[in-house]
Amino acid sequence: MKLLITIVLMGLFLTGCDNNAPKKEVNSNTGGLSNFSVDGKTVQVFTTAENTDLRLSATSKKTFEPANQPLETEVSIFVNPNKTFQTFFGIGGAITDASSTVFATLPADKQAEFLKAYYDVNDGIGYTLARTPIHSCDFSEGNYTYVTDEDKELKTFNIDHDKEFRIPLIKKATEAAGGKLPLYVSPWSPPAFMKTNKNMLKGGKLLPEYNEAWALYYARFIQAYEKEGMPIWGLTIQNEPMATQRWESCIYSAEEERDFLKNHLGPTLEKEGLGDKKVIVWDHNRDLISHRANTIFDDPEASKYAWGIGFHWYETWTGSEPNFNNLDNIQESYPDKNLVFTEGCQEGFDPAKYEFWAHAERYGRSMINDFNHGTVAWTDWNILLDETGGPNHVQNLCFAPIHADTKKGELIYTPTYFYIGHFSKFVRPNAKRVSTTASRTHLITTSFLNEDGKMVTVVMNHTDQPIKYKLYIGTKAVQEEILPHAMQTLIY
Repeated sequence: MKLLITIVLMGLFLTGCDNNAPKKEVNSNTGGLSNFSVDGKTVQVFTTAENTDLRLSATSKKTFEPANQPLETEVSIFVNPNKTFQTFFGIGGAITDASSTVFATLPADKQAEFLKAYYDVNDGIGYTLARTPIHSCDFSEGNYTYVTDEDKELKTFNIDHDKEFRIPLIKKATEAAGGKLPLYVSPWSPPAFMKTNKNMLKGGKLLPEYNEAWALYYARFIQAYEKEGMPIWGLTIQNEPMATQRWESCIYSAEEERDFLKNHLGPTLEKEGLGDKKVIVWDHNRDLISHRANTIFDDPEASKYAWGIGFHWYETWTGSEPNFNNLDNIQESYPDKNLVFTEGCQEGFDPAKYEFWAHAERYGRSMINDFNHGTVAWTDWNILLDETGGPNHVQNLCFAPIHADTKKGELIYTPTYFYIGHFSKFVRPNAKRVSTTASRTHLITTSFLNEDGKMVTVVMNHTDQPIKYKLYIGTKAVQEEILPHAMQTLIY
């Protein structure tokens, strides 16, 4: 059943920090916080649970007390502030043409509610990151570019198309986020005339004679957006470079992406005064990520341009579990590179499944594991879609955390929105991940220490039973209970 909610999340714990551009981070043990103490400290707990009205709701307050040796018969979570890892950058979603056009159909009060729900850290979930496509993708009204056909010199380049819906939404989102919203950009395909198949859709490859023109195209896009007052902190080279899709797509082998980066894109960005932009390679699934990293990062001339590597969750091996261990291999092999989750959504839209809890748990499982395996930033796909799961010009319809019923002018908040909020609202940029483990696989968990000294531990119960557990910090502990199919955030 559709859950139509007007959210005012009052009285929630709030942390904040400056949202600067990310630095290259060594994603390994970075020491610890031996002076962190919970003596006499209170734990504030927020809960979202299936078959309840709890949605990021404050549910309890507990105080740390002296603890005895943990028992095997108990469920325990162990947080060790003496061991810290990667620096957190942010969580956000993609502002696409689809999201922008749907947003424009909403009444003014619902637009304001939507912006607050995503980007306000007091009354919403405090997004601190955004992604947007370079020209069209499947979630556009059709395929388009910023130049006329055969314009290799890009003399006709302009972003007028984006000025109607997309740019206004990006600017409003940035304002709602407090004036800063790091934005990175991704292409789904070069213009058709630059490709082997002469089509933006259905794969194909970039023709070698257009390497320089296509590299310059990224720079022109970044320059045009920044001229409109939207700083760009980074870019990915190609969305899903190993997928031939019925929508905008383009294939790069690992060697082709490596050579395009080192011989064309990297030098062009430097020449255009954009050498500070963070370049993210791969931007596809976890399954083949190691091969792409090995090929690009082992080449010093290519690697020097790459800030990190991005990944999605659409692994194609039916029935397999996500291979989070591949992320460990990246950070162990290339500790100076950053891991970024660049896209994920629940495919196969069905309006009867707005409240389908497994969708939210897919997000929770991915986010906890991705962070525990070294990821510094996490980006959802469309921030808003309509009641059909679109618009999408090839009917590749899917879910978003928030949908709009454009006929009624209402917003529909899915459980996924709240599960993401258990991270984005409380874990703030520049937080450090802290060593955290659970004694049973029934619970999965991660922790971050914010710059203001507050620890945030997120716990997910994906079972059908409530679970009592103790959270240990050294010789102190608190006892808590988590409901079936629930997410909790503990702040202390």
